[in-house]
Amino acid sequence: MNCPRCDVALDEKKLKGIEIDHCPQCKGLWLDFHELDQLEDHSMDDDDSKGMIEYSRRESDISCPHCQEVMETFNYRAHDLPIDHCKNQCGYWLDEGEEKKVLDIMKQRVQDLKRSSSAQDSWAKFMERGGTRSFLTKVKDLFKG
Repeated sequence: MNCPRCDVALDEKKLKGIEIDHCPQCKGLWLDFHELDQLEDHSMDDDDSKGMIEYSRRESDISCPHCQEVMETFNYRAHDLPIDHCKNQCGYWLDEGEEKKVLDIMKQRVQDLKRSSSAQDSWAKFMERGGTRSFLTKVKDLFKG
């Protein structure tokens, strides 16, 4: 199989324990369709919380190295990270460094979900207490201003 960017034969390489195809020239990576999910799982393995993967799809400027069909480009999980994928679900092409960006986005998603969960828990506790300010806070407010 050849690189869709520079037409050089791809090597096999391990990335986070996943067998992927790697271009020795442009350093791009070919991930079979299920391998992108496996890569994401290194930062977040809860598929239900990952969110939608494809935003703003458009025609790519490269063809699938498996089926030779023109690929599509999409913005990965609503970020400014354009990733190419095969419309026939053969896989994904990641340009050099995009695998690191995928992992960073998923790590940020985990942090955001934890922060959101913490805020929801705090609100629920507040509402369980009746959703009112304490008596002492109310007295303090009388003496302000």
